[in-house]
Amino acid sequence: MARPAIAGQRTYTPQASPPRRQPPPGPPPRQPRPGPRPAQRRLPVLRMAVAAVTIFGLITGWSLGHSLTTPGGGSALARVAEWARSHGMGPLVTFGEWLQYNPPKVGGRPPVSFNKLGGTTVHVTKSRKKHHAGLLPIIPANLGSPAGRPLPGEGVWRAVVSVKGIPAVFKTYVRQSRIYSSYYVGIVSMDQRLVKFDLRPGSEDPGPGNWGVPMEVPPGARRGLVATFNSGFKIASAEGGFYLNGHYDGSLVKGAASEVFYRNGRLAIGSWGYGGLQLGPQVAAVRQNLKLILVNGKIPASVDQNVLSNWGATLGGSYYVWRSGIGITKDGRIIYVYGPALDVKTLASVLQRAGVVTGMELDINPYWMSFMYYLSKGNPSDPTPVNLLPGQMQPANRYYSTSSRDFTAAFAR
Repeated sequence: MARPAIAGQRTYTPQASPPRRQPPPGPPPRQPRPGPRPAQRRLPVLRMAVAAVTIFGLITGWSLGHSLTTPGGGSALARVAEWARSHGMGPLVTFGEWLQYNPPKVGGRPPVSFNKLGGTTVHVTKSRKKHHAGLLPIIPANLGSPAGRPLPGEGVWRAVVSVKGIPAVFKTYVRQSRIYSSYYVGIVSMDQRLVKFDLRPGSEDPGPGNWGVPMEVPPGARRGLVATFNSGFKIASAEGGFYLNGHYDGSLVKGAASEVFYRNGRLAIGSWGYGGLQLGPQVAAVRQNLKLILVNGKIPASVDQNVLSNWGATLGGSYYVWRSGIGITKDGRIIYVYGPALDVKTLASVLQRAGVVTGMELDINPYWMSFMYYLSKGNPSDPTPVNLLPGQMQPANRYYSTSSRDFTAAFAR
Protein backbone atom coordinates (compact mmCIF):
# COMPACT_ATOMS: atom_id res chain seq x y z
CA MET A 1 0.00 0.00 0.00
CA ALA A 2 1.44 3.41 -0.96
CA ARG A 3 2.38 5.82 1.70
CA PRO A 4 0.11 8.99 1.53
CA ALA A 5 1.78 12.31 0.74
CA ILE A 6 1.94 14.94 3.43
CA ALA A 7 1.10 18.54 2.60
CA GLY A 8 4.17 20.78 2.08
CA GLN A 9 6.68 17.90 1.39
CA ARG A 10 8.36 17.02 -1.94
CA THR A 11 7.73 13.71 -3.30
CA TYR A 12 11.02 11.80 -4.30
CA THR A 13 10.75 9.57 -7.25
CA PRO A 14 13.93 7.34 -7.80
CA GLN A 15 15.56 7.68 -11.26
CA ALA A 16 17.13 4.82 -13.15
CA SER A 17 21.04 4.87 -13.48
CA PRO A 18 22.33 5.78 -16.93
CA PRO A 19 23.79 2.82 -18.85
CA ARG A 20 27.62 2.32 -18.66
CA ARG A 21 29.71 3.10 -21.72
CA GLN A 22 31.05 -0.01 -23.46
CA PRO A 23 34.66 0.02 -24.65
CA PRO A 24 35.10 0.29 -28.39
CA PRO A 25 35.49 -2.98 -30.22
CA GLY A 26 39.15 -4.12 -30.69
CA PRO A 27 41.58 -7.03 -30.16
CA PRO A 28 41.30 -8.87 -26.90
CA PRO A 29 43.72 -7.83 -24.18
CA ARG A 30 47.10 -9.60 -24.24
CA GLN A 31 47.51 -12.45 -21.84
CA PRO A 32 50.90 -12.82 -20.04
CA ARG A 33 53.15 -15.29 -21.92
CA PRO A 34 54.02 -18.35 -19.90
CA GLY A 35 57.75 -18.66 -19.02
CA PRO A 36 60.01 -21.20 -20.81
CA ARG A 37 60.13 -24.66 -19.49
CA PRO A 38 63.33 -25.62 -17.56
CA ALA A 39 64.53 -27.83 -20.44
CA GLN A 40 64.09 -24.93 -22.88
CA ARG A 41 66.19 -22.66 -20.66
CA ARG A 42 69.00 -25.23 -20.50
CA LEU A 43 69.09 -25.95 -24.22
CA PRO A 44 71.17 -22.90 -25.35
CA VAL A 45 73.60 -23.44 -22.46
CA LEU A 46 73.93 -27.11 -23.35
CA ARG A 47 74.56 -26.26 -26.98
CA MET A 48 77.27 -23.78 -26.01
CA ALA A 49 78.93 -26.35 -23.75
CA VAL A 50 78.86 -28.99 -26.49
CA ALA A 51 80.30 -26.51 -28.97
CA ALA A 52 83.07 -25.53 -26.55
CA VAL A 53 83.97 -29.17 -25.85
CA THR A 54 83.93 -29.93 -29.58
CA ILE A 55 86.23 -27.01 -30.39
CA PHE A 56 88.55 -27.93 -27.53
CA GLY A 57 88.60 -31.54 -28.72
CA LEU A 58 89.38 -30.52 -32.29
CA ILE A 59 92.21 -28.20 -31.23
CA THR A 60 93.61 -30.73 -28.77
CA GLY A 61 93.29 -33.54 -31.27
CA TRP A 62 95.04 -31.52 -33.96
CA SER A 63 97.84 -30.52 -31.59
CA LEU A 64 98.34 -34.04 -30.26
CA GLY A 65 98.04 -35.52 -33.74
CA HIS A 66 100.67 -33.10 -35.01
CA SER A 67 103.00 -34.17 -32.18
CA LEU A 68 102.42 -37.85 -32.93
CA THR A 69 103.05 -37.49 -36.66
CA THR A 70 105.95 -35.02 -36.71
CA PRO A 71 109.06 -36.72 -38.15
CA GLY A 72 111.61 -37.71 -35.56
CA GLY A 73 110.82 -41.18 -34.34
CA GLY A 74 109.80 -42.06 -30.83
CA SER A 75 107.12 -44.22 -29.29
CA ALA A 76 103.53 -42.96 -29.11
CA LEU A 77 103.65 -43.06 -25.30
CA ALA A 78 106.79 -40.94 -25.14
CA ARG A 79 105.35 -38.42 -27.60
CA VAL A 80 102.07 -38.14 -25.67
CA ALA A 81 104.04 -37.56 -22.44
CA GLU A 82 106.15 -34.86 -24.12
CA TRP A 83 103.04 -33.21 -25.55
CA ALA A 84 101.32 -33.25 -22.15
CA ARG A 85 104.33 -31.71 -20.40
CA SER A 86 104.41 -28.96 -23.04
CA HIS A 87 100.73 -28.16 -22.42
CA GLY A 88 100.74 -27.68 -18.65
CA MET A 89 100.03 -31.28 -17.67
CA GLY A 90 103.46 -32.06 -16.26
CA PRO A 91 102.20 -32.93 -12.75
CA LEU A 92 99.72 -35.40 -14.24
CA VAL A 93 102.45 -37.04 -16.33
CA THR A 94 104.79 -37.20 -13.35
CA PHE A 95 102.07 -38.82 -11.26
CA GLY A 96 101.53 -41.44 -13.95
CA GLU A 97 105.25 -42.09 -14.14
CA TRP A 98 105.40 -42.37 -10.36
CA LEU A 99 102.76 -45.11 -10.47
CA GLN A 100 104.92 -47.06 -12.94
CA TYR A 101 108.35 -46.26 -11.49
CA ASN A 102 110.43 -49.15 -10.24
CA PRO A 103 113.36 -48.06 -8.05
CA PRO A 104 116.75 -49.63 -8.84
CA LYS A 105 117.43 -52.85 -7.03
CA VAL A 106 120.11 -52.99 -4.36
CA GLY A 107 123.18 -55.21 -4.73
CA GLY A 108 123.94 -57.81 -7.36
CA ARG A 109 126.26 -57.88 -10.37
CA PRO A 110 125.79 -56.67 -13.96
CA PRO A 111 124.37 -59.26 -16.36
CA VAL A 112 127.27 -58.71 -18.81
CA SER A 113 130.97 -59.39 -19.16
CA PHE A 114 132.88 -56.13 -19.64
CA ASN A 115 135.52 -58.02 -21.61
CA LYS A 116 132.95 -58.94 -24.25
CA LEU A 117 131.48 -55.54 -25.11
CA GLY A 118 133.83 -54.81 -28.02
CA GLY A 119 136.79 -52.57 -28.62
CA THR A 120 140.56 -53.10 -28.70
CA THR A 121 143.02 -52.62 -25.86
CA VAL A 122 145.81 -50.28 -27.01
CA HIS A 123 149.38 -50.06 -25.71
CA VAL A 124 151.82 -47.39 -26.81
CA THR A 125 155.13 -48.84 -27.98
CA LYS A 126 158.25 -47.32 -29.54
CA SER A 127 157.29 -48.66 -32.93
CA ARG A 128 153.79 -47.21 -32.60
CA LYS A 129 155.30 -43.84 -31.65
CA LYS A 130 157.27 -43.85 -34.90
CA HIS A 131 154.19 -44.95 -36.86
CA HIS A 132 152.15 -41.99 -35.62
CA ALA A 133 154.78 -39.51 -36.80
CA GLY A 134 154.72 -37.34 -33.70
CA LEU A 135 150.96 -37.46 -33.03
CA LEU A 136 150.74 -39.90 -30.16
CA PRO A 137 147.36 -41.30 -29.19
CA ILE A 138 146.07 -40.19 -25.81
CA ILE A 139 145.28 -43.44 -24.06
CA PRO A 140 143.39 -42.68 -20.85
CA ALA A 141 144.50 -44.37 -17.64
CA ASN A 142 142.24 -47.22 -16.57
CA LEU A 143 139.54 -46.27 -14.06
CA GLY A 144 138.90 -47.74 -10.66
CA SER A 145 135.35 -48.86 -9.89
CA PRO A 146 133.16 -46.78 -7.55
CA ALA A 147 131.58 -50.11 -6.58
CA GLY A 148 134.83 -51.49 -5.12
CA ARG A 149 137.12 -54.13 -6.53
CA PRO A 150 136.84 -54.00 -10.34
CA LEU A 151 135.29 -56.87 -12.21
CA PRO A 152 137.25 -58.33 -15.14
CA GLY A 153 137.50 -55.66 -17.84
CA GLU A 154 135.81 -52.98 -15.73
CA GLY A 155 137.36 -49.53 -16.16
CA VAL A 156 139.69 -50.71 -18.97
CA TRP A 157 139.72 -48.32 -21.95
CA ARG A 158 139.34 -49.88 -25.39
CA ALA A 159 139.66 -48.15 -28.76
CA VAL A 160 136.55 -48.36 -30.94
CA VAL A 161 137.24 -45.81 -33.71
CA SER A 162 140.53 -44.76 -35.29
CA VAL A 163 141.23 -41.77 -37.52
CA LYS A 164 144.11 -42.04 -40.00
CA GLY A 165 145.24 -45.13 -38.15
CA ILE A 166 145.34 -43.36 -34.76
CA PRO A 167 142.95 -44.40 -31.96
CA ALA A 168 140.55 -41.46 -31.58
CA VAL A 169 137.57 -42.78 -29.61
CA PHE A 170 137.88 -44.98 -26.53
CA LYS A 171 135.17 -46.53 -24.38
CA THR A 172 134.94 -48.21 -20.99
CA TYR A 173 132.32 -49.31 -18.45
CA VAL A 174 132.16 -49.06 -14.66
CA ARG A 175 129.64 -49.81 -11.96
CA GLN A 176 128.82 -46.40 -10.53
CA SER A 177 127.71 -47.36 -7.01
CA ARG A 178 128.36 -49.82 -4.20
CA ILE A 179 124.64 -49.78 -3.41
CA TYR A 180 123.25 -50.28 -6.93
CA SER A 181 126.08 -52.56 -7.97
CA SER A 182 124.21 -54.43 -10.72
CA TYR A 183 124.06 -51.27 -12.85
CA TYR A 184 126.86 -49.78 -14.91
CA VAL A 185 127.55 -46.70 -17.05
CA GLY A 186 129.18 -46.26 -20.43
CA ILE A 187 132.05 -43.76 -20.69
CA VAL A 188 133.62 -42.42 -23.89
CA SER A 189 136.80 -40.42 -24.48
CA MET A 190 137.09 -38.48 -27.77
CA ASP A 191 140.34 -36.87 -28.93
CA GLN A 192 139.66 -33.41 -30.40
CA ARG A 193 142.92 -33.49 -32.36
CA LEU A 194 141.27 -36.21 -34.46
CA VAL A 195 137.54 -35.56 -34.03
CA LYS A 196 135.37 -32.52 -34.76
CA PHE A 197 131.88 -31.79 -33.38
CA ASP A 198 128.70 -30.54 -35.02
CA LEU A 199 125.36 -29.54 -33.40
CA ARG A 200 122.20 -30.68 -35.23
CA PRO A 201 118.62 -29.38 -34.70
CA GLY A 202 115.52 -31.52 -34.09
CA SER A 203 112.14 -31.41 -35.84
CA GLU A 204 110.35 -30.43 -32.60
CA ASP A 205 113.19 -29.01 -30.53
CA PRO A 206 114.19 -26.43 -31.63
CA GLY A 207 111.78 -27.13 -34.52
CA PRO A 208 111.71 -25.92 -38.13
CA GLY A 209 113.96 -23.00 -38.99
CA ASN A 210 116.78 -21.79 -41.15
CA TRP A 211 119.39 -23.75 -39.20
CA GLY A 212 121.68 -24.49 -42.13
CA VAL A 213 122.18 -28.20 -41.31
CA PRO A 214 119.86 -31.23 -41.53
CA MET A 215 117.95 -32.76 -38.63
CA GLU A 216 119.68 -36.11 -39.15
CA VAL A 217 122.86 -37.55 -40.66
CA PRO A 218 121.52 -38.19 -44.18
CA PRO A 219 122.86 -40.58 -46.81
CA GLY A 220 125.74 -39.03 -48.68
CA ALA A 221 126.93 -37.14 -45.59
CA ARG A 222 128.03 -40.05 -43.39
CA ARG A 223 131.61 -40.52 -44.50
CA GLY A 224 133.90 -39.94 -41.54
CA LEU A 225 131.05 -40.17 -39.01
CA VAL A 226 132.54 -41.17 -35.64
CA ALA A 227 129.82 -40.77 -33.01
CA THR A 228 126.42 -39.26 -32.20
CA PHE A 229 124.87 -38.54 -28.82
CA ASN A 230 121.87 -36.87 -27.21
CA SER A 231 121.68 -33.22 -26.30
CA GLY A 232 120.13 -31.57 -23.22
CA PHE A 233 116.64 -30.96 -21.86
CA LYS A 234 113.87 -29.55 -24.01
CA ILE A 235 115.00 -26.01 -24.63
CA ALA A 236 111.97 -24.52 -22.84
CA SER A 237 113.08 -26.36 -19.66
CA ALA A 238 116.86 -26.00 -20.05
CA GLU A 239 117.18 -22.59 -18.33
CA GLY A 240 119.15 -21.47 -21.34
CA GLY A 241 118.99 -21.12 -25.10
CA PHE A 242 119.93 -22.64 -28.43
CA TYR A 243 121.99 -20.90 -31.11
CA LEU A 244 122.94 -22.33 -34.51
CA ASN A 245 124.36 -20.58 -37.56
CA GLY A 246 123.03 -17.14 -36.65
CA HIS A 247 119.56 -18.23 -35.47
CA TYR A 248 118.15 -18.66 -31.98
CA ASP A 249 115.57 -20.61 -30.05
CA GLY A 250 115.27 -18.76 -26.76
CA SER A 251 118.05 -16.53 -25.46
CA LEU A 252 121.56 -17.40 -24.38
CA VAL A 253 121.76 -16.98 -20.61
CA LYS A 254 124.85 -15.73 -18.82
CA GLY A 255 126.16 -18.29 -16.35
CA ALA A 256 124.34 -21.25 -17.95
CA ALA A 257 126.29 -24.45 -18.58
CA SER A 258 127.09 -24.40 -22.30
CA GLU A 259 128.47 -26.53 -25.09
CA VAL A 260 130.11 -24.12 -27.51
CA PHE A 261 130.73 -25.42 -31.05
CA TYR A 262 133.37 -23.57 -33.07
CA ARG A 263 133.54 -23.43 -36.85
CA ASN A 264 136.82 -25.37 -36.82
CA GLY A 265 135.03 -28.30 -35.13
CA ARG A 266 136.35 -27.70 -31.64
CA LEU A 267 133.94 -28.14 -28.72
CA ALA A 268 134.32 -26.10 -25.52
CA ILE A 269 132.33 -26.59 -22.31
CA GLY A 270 131.90 -23.98 -19.61
CA SER A 271 129.77 -21.25 -18.07
CA TRP A 272 128.46 -18.83 -20.71
CA GLY A 273 129.97 -15.37 -20.48
CA TYR A 274 133.03 -16.55 -18.53
CA GLY A 275 136.43 -17.85 -19.59
CA GLY A 276 136.09 -16.36 -23.06
CA LEU A 277 132.83 -18.14 -23.89
CA GLN A 278 130.90 -15.56 -25.87
CA LEU A 279 129.49 -15.09 -29.35
CA GLY A 280 131.81 -14.22 -32.18
CA PRO A 281 132.32 -15.05 -35.84
CA GLN A 282 134.18 -18.22 -34.90
CA VAL A 283 131.22 -19.65 -32.93
CA ALA A 284 128.91 -21.88 -34.99
CA ALA A 285 126.54 -23.06 -32.26
CA VAL A 286 125.76 -22.95 -28.54
CA ARG A 287 123.64 -25.41 -26.58
CA GLN A 288 122.86 -24.47 -22.97
CA ASN A 289 121.52 -26.73 -20.21
CA LEU A 290 121.17 -25.89 -16.50
CA LYS A 291 124.35 -25.14 -14.48
CA LEU A 292 127.76 -26.79 -14.40
CA ILE A 293 128.08 -29.92 -12.25
CA LEU A 294 131.90 -29.87 -12.30
CA VAL A 295 133.98 -26.69 -11.95
CA ASN A 296 137.79 -26.86 -11.87
CA GLY A 297 137.51 -30.58 -11.24
CA LYS A 298 135.28 -30.17 -8.17
CA ILE A 299 131.57 -30.79 -7.63
CA PRO A 300 129.82 -27.55 -6.56
CA ALA A 301 127.68 -27.57 -3.41
CA SER A 302 124.70 -26.59 -5.59
CA VAL A 303 124.62 -30.12 -7.03
CA ASP A 304 123.23 -31.34 -3.68
CA GLN A 305 120.59 -28.61 -3.43
CA ASN A 306 116.98 -28.89 -4.67
CA VAL A 307 117.92 -31.95 -6.67
CA LEU A 308 114.58 -32.48 -8.39
CA SER A 309 113.85 -28.83 -9.19
CA ASN A 310 117.43 -27.97 -10.23
CA TRP A 311 118.33 -31.05 -12.25
CA GLY A 312 115.13 -32.09 -13.98
CA ALA A 313 111.74 -33.74 -13.55
CA THR A 314 112.57 -37.42 -13.23
CA LEU A 315 110.36 -40.46 -13.60
CA GLY A 316 108.09 -40.46 -10.59
CA GLY A 317 110.09 -37.67 -8.97
CA SER A 318 112.91 -40.06 -8.08
CA TYR A 319 116.60 -39.30 -7.93
CA TYR A 320 118.03 -42.48 -9.45
CA VAL A 321 117.17 -42.55 -13.14
CA TRP A 322 118.94 -42.62 -16.50
CA ARG A 323 121.13 -39.54 -16.86
CA SER A 324 123.80 -38.33 -19.26
CA GLY A 325 126.58 -35.80 -18.99
CA ILE A 326 129.51 -34.35 -20.89
CA GLY A 327 132.77 -32.70 -19.91
CA ILE A 328 136.25 -31.71 -21.00
CA THR A 329 139.63 -32.78 -19.62
CA LYS A 330 142.81 -30.77 -19.11
CA ASP A 331 144.24 -32.16 -22.33
CA GLY A 332 141.11 -31.18 -24.29
CA ARG A 333 139.45 -34.58 -24.66
CA ILE A 334 135.64 -34.74 -24.57
CA ILE A 335 134.18 -37.24 -22.11
CA TYR A 336 130.61 -38.48 -22.38
CA VAL A 337 128.86 -40.55 -19.66
CA TYR A 338 125.41 -42.10 -19.46
CA GLY A 339 123.58 -44.93 -17.74
CA PRO A 340 120.79 -45.97 -15.36
CA ALA A 341 120.40 -45.58 -11.58
CA LEU A 342 122.19 -42.21 -11.46
CA ASP A 343 121.52 -39.20 -9.31
CA VAL A 344 123.16 -35.97 -10.45
CA LYS A 345 125.99 -36.12 -7.90
CA THR A 346 126.91 -39.67 -8.93
CA LEU A 347 126.91 -38.54 -12.57
CA ALA A 348 129.28 -35.70 -11.64
CA SER A 349 131.54 -38.08 -9.69
CA VAL A 350 131.85 -40.47 -12.68
CA LEU A 351 132.79 -37.56 -14.97
CA GLN A 352 135.30 -36.47 -12.34
CA ARG A 353 136.76 -39.99 -12.12
CA ALA A 354 137.24 -39.94 -15.90
CA GLY A 355 139.37 -36.78 -15.67
CA VAL A 356 136.80 -34.08 -16.43
CA VAL A 357 137.57 -30.59 -15.10
CA THR A 358 134.45 -28.85 -16.43
CA GLY A 359 131.23 -30.80 -16.87
CA MET A 360 127.48 -30.47 -17.31
CA GLU A 361 124.39 -32.65 -17.27
CA LEU A 362 122.66 -33.37 -20.58
CA ASP A 363 119.30 -35.13 -20.88
CA ILE A 364 117.70 -37.53 -18.38
CA ASN A 365 115.18 -40.42 -18.27
CA PRO A 366 115.64 -43.59 -20.34
CA TYR A 367 113.90 -42.64 -23.57
CA TRP A 368 116.24 -39.77 -24.46
CA MET A 369 119.58 -41.44 -23.71
CA SER A 370 121.73 -42.50 -26.66
CA PHE A 371 125.36 -42.77 -27.63
CA MET A 372 126.41 -44.51 -30.85
CA TYR A 373 129.84 -44.98 -32.38
CA TYR A 374 130.23 -45.93 -36.03
CA LEU A 375 132.22 -48.71 -37.71
CA SER A 376 133.07 -48.49 -41.41
CA LYS A 377 133.09 -52.30 -41.91
CA GLY A 378 134.28 -51.86 -45.47
CA ASN A 379 131.69 -49.20 -46.29
CA PRO A 380 133.02 -45.85 -45.02
CA SER A 381 130.31 -43.86 -46.82
CA ASP A 382 127.61 -45.62 -44.77
CA PRO A 383 129.15 -46.77 -41.47
CA THR A 384 127.33 -49.14 -39.13
CA PRO A 385 126.08 -47.56 -35.86
CA VAL A 386 126.70 -49.40 -32.58
CA ASN A 387 125.01 -48.57 -29.26
CA LEU A 388 127.49 -47.92 -26.47
CA LEU A 389 125.14 -49.43 -23.87
CA PRO A 390 123.26 -52.57 -24.94
CA GLY A 391 120.34 -51.57 -22.71
CA GLN A 392 119.61 -48.11 -24.14
CA MET A 393 116.05 -47.69 -25.46
CA GLN A 394 116.95 -45.83 -28.63
CA PRO A 395 117.96 -47.88 -31.70
CA ALA A 396 121.49 -47.53 -33.04
CA ASN A 397 120.28 -45.90 -36.27
CA ARG A 398 118.30 -43.22 -34.41
CA TYR A 399 120.08 -40.32 -36.10
CA TYR A 400 120.03 -41.82 -39.59
CA SER A 401 116.50 -40.41 -39.87
CA THR A 402 114.95 -37.12 -38.73
CA SER A 403 115.35 -36.60 -35.00
CA SER A 404 112.69 -34.86 -32.93
CA ARG A 405 115.35 -33.50 -30.53
CA ASP A 406 118.67 -31.80 -31.20
CA PHE A 407 121.86 -33.86 -30.95
CA THR A 408 125.61 -33.79 -31.53
CA ALA A 409 127.42 -35.53 -34.38
CA ALA A 410 131.20 -36.13 -34.33
CA PHE A 411 133.23 -36.60 -37.50
CA ALA A 412 136.83 -37.46 -38.29
CA ARG A 413 139.05 -34.45 -39.01
